Amino acid sequence: MFAKAFRVKSNTAIKGSDRRKLRAHVMAAFPTLGTDQVSVLVPGKEELTIVKLYAHRGDAVTVYVSGGNPILFEVEKNLYPTDLMLPGLVVPPAGLPQVQKGDLCAIALLGNRAPVAVGVAAMSTAEMLTSGLKGRGFSVLHTYQDHLWRSGDKSSPPSLAPLALDPPDLSEEKESVQADPALQGDLRRLTLEGEEENGEVQRICGEKSLSEASEDPSFRGLNPDPTDSKTLQEQMDELVQRCFLHALKCQVRKADLPLLTSTFLGSHMLSCCPEGRQLDIKKSSYKKLSKFLQHMQQEQIIQVKELSKGVESIVAVDWKHPRITSFVIAEPSPASQTIQEGSREQPYHPPDIKSLYCVPASMTLLFQESGHKKGSILEGGEVRTIIINYVKRNDLVDADNKNLVKLDPILCDCILEKNEQHTIMKLPWDSLLTRCLEKLQPVYQVTFPGQEPIVKKGRICPIDITLAQRASNKKVTVVRNLEAYGLDPCSVAAILQQRCQASATVTPASGAKDSLQVQIQGNQVHHLSRLLLEEYQLPRKHIQGLEKAPKPGKKK
Repeated sequence: MFAKAFRVKSNTAIKGSDRRKLRAHVMAAFPTLGTDQVSVLVPGKEELTIVKLYAHRGDAVTVYVSGGNPILFEVEKNLYPTDLMLPGLVVPPAGLPQVQKGDLCAIALLGNRAPVAVGVAAMSTAEMLTSGLKGRGFSVLHTYQDHLWRSGDKSSPPSLAPLALDPPDLSEEKESVQADPALQGDLRRLTLEGEEENGEVQRICGEKSLSEASEDPSFRGLNPDPTDSKTLQEQMDELVQRCFLHALKCQVRKADLPLLTSTFLGSHMLSCCPEGRQLDIKKSSYKKLSKFLQHMQQEQIIQVKELSKGVESIVAVDWKHPRITSFVIAEPSPASQTIQEGSREQPYHPPDIKSLYCVPASMTLLFQESGHKKGSILEGGEVRTIIINYVKRNDLVDADNKNLVKLDPILCDCILEKNEQHTIMKLPWDSLLTRCLEKLQPVYQVTFPGQEPIVKKGRICPIDITLAQRASNKKVTVVRNLEAYGLDPCSVAAILQQRCQASATVTPASGAKDSLQVQIQGNQVHHLSRLLLEEYQLPRKHIQGLEKAPKPGKKK
């Protein structure tokens, strides 16, 4: 349902009465949940928003968002959980659960009981067993890494150890599958497995057959390497070290030193993370960047110093160290490249923005000779040409001073104030043109690559970056007006959260209808500057607040 981008119709904060109705709806849909569990899911005081959207096939969907993450969605009055809330709701049974066609199910991968999809069973357990796990098993509504997941903080599923399962004996005609009685048919977890010739696990995905599901690239990368016998923490340790060495070998130069450790992580290490993997130091054994860099310093690969209080920088790198010289950058296989290229989002290209002018009723007489009327849209150069031609055509250039223009009745009515019409008889060229542009109504045109131009009244609002102080006396960076430039606030928040290693949320912007703002902990103006100016190539004139970046040596 969310495999392709959806269109948001509205995004509003939930009212107190609607919050109570939602709790009642959740309890009716999932009666096995206790009151405490429902209160955690639908909190009484935390911000909760209702997003109404249209899926790419036209389905009307209502999504309930808490803390920036979708937790529930409603389709045709049926309430469904997202994969993000399921770990707290579902207890895996021993064996294949007993489900009926149409039952709501959570789908997990082998080796991790954290759900990665939510769907409806397309056949009963008996039919699945009879078919030998062939055919379409589920109609999947929502999956990890789909567009609904992308609208949140894009967090990865947790690593939950699988419970001991006793697989059903498929050789017996009698069903040996037990469903979890505590769930009473409300929500069931399925972890189905079959064996291919090469021994790879078959997985259930989308509306594909059970055997085809294991080929689906959208489910890859949930476990960093399902064939790796190492723990997830050990795999993350290796990924951190790989990104570290890759960044030093290919990106960092001697001229970049000293280099802030936070910049090294956000601008270099993260960009070296392989496609389909997510670098998260918190999930490694190091837990913190500073601790990891201490280990690398002990190996004499780098030298880290605190050049100012509380701010660490890499001041030296031994590029001849064996770990750097022997490091080999793995090239992705052609098949992997094909998958990645097909699934990768289109890169952002900034829109072309033009300031234009609209002819108001009060200026119609001045422009009608050139074939324009009220509401005509003109560029600044066109306006100047029209004025110059009008002056020359009506012989209004002063004979004694070519820099002055005599004002006829039409020019007087169009560009002079009432108290000036009897006192000003001539104007210099530059003053005449300036006054004329000021009397026209400002409009602007935005053209996104591959799309038709959009013309709007007024002047385009710049991307606004501000710093705010919260009750905890901590600074937060707030960014508004991203949508006007074709930027998705949720995507920007996810990028900043990863690069800054700080919490980021998306909330409705105060005083702006249907607009969102990104709020990220700390002063992150420097990261925003790099993202907006260098990567997104947006003109500096369309961004305000960049001067608020922290000065070198000061804490954020």
